[in-house]
Amino acid sequence: MEIIKPGTKIDFVGKIKYATTISIIIIAIGISALIFKGGLNYGIDFAGGTLVELRFKNEPSIDKVRDSLKKIELGESIIQQFGDPKDILIRVEKSTEALEGLGEKIKKTIESDFQGESIEIRRVEMVGPQVGKDLQWKAMMAVLYSMIGIAIYVAWRFQFKWGIAAIIALAHDVLITIGIFAITGKEFTLPVLAAVLTVVGYSINDTIVIFDRIRENMRLKSKEGFESIINISINETLSRTFLTVLTVLIVLLALFLYGGEIIHDFAFTMLVGITTGTFSSIYIASPILILWKEKKKK
Repeated sequence: MEIIKPGTKIDFVGKIKYATTISIIIIAIGISALIFKGGLNYGIDFAGGTLVELRFKNEPSIDKVRDSLKKIELGESIIQQFGDPKDILIRVEKSTEALEGLGEKIKKTIESDFQGESIEIRRVEMVGPQVGKDLQWKAMMAVLYSMIGIAIYVAWRFQFKWGIAAIIALAHDVLITIGIFAITGKEFTLPVLAAVLTVVGYSINDTIVIFDRIRENMRLKSKEGFESIINISINETLSRTFLTVLTVLIVLLALFLYGGEIIHDFAFTMLVGITTGTFSSIYIASPILILWKEKKKK
């Protein structure tokens, strides 16, 4: 099935400068947000602490809940609505064994101030600060090792310089995705990390399809210039790229809108990553091969 007619001649190579400028601006804004905000807003998985989710019978007042919890001196804590207006999420920025009964303690304190209110403890999660730091390190290593493995595979299947081009494109996707999280202040959790790794896999698959067509056209259309071959190759794979992205985005939008709060950030990460991954396959990975070729000529 082809949505885009064969013989399409969109000049992707001619728009490289505009595309790379947009990417550089977005990455710069993301890095600035990381610096000024002191890093990502890590979830309890990475930052450590205790998280308690409560379900109220009626929609509660956040300020009244906050005033009620001052009695038990939780220290640094975040209290917010979570999904349904009747759900309250309480995150305590510390984790010790003395907090194991925190859920019941919070419930009793609030019930004493909310007369006649029925409160259900939906979950209590506890992560030690050392475990959180260890997970942060492992998360970075997971992304790094996956990118190195992909670079080795692409270098083996094509050429070394093609592997470098693929890695730069993947780094572009990861930086923009993380930058968006820094800008929006969304929590970076384990499901988000899983989404980032999924994006890396999706992006390289798209890049390899285009690389494969470029290599094939280098044999079949050797009289064409290298820039022309890249343009032809991207256009020839455009229908496949469009159909793949469209079907994935439809599923992700459904998850984002109707999947619930638990899967919301995962779907958001995938939406950002799939968009940047498709963009980088066309405007980052392939153009780097052109720059490499020009440098070789000089």
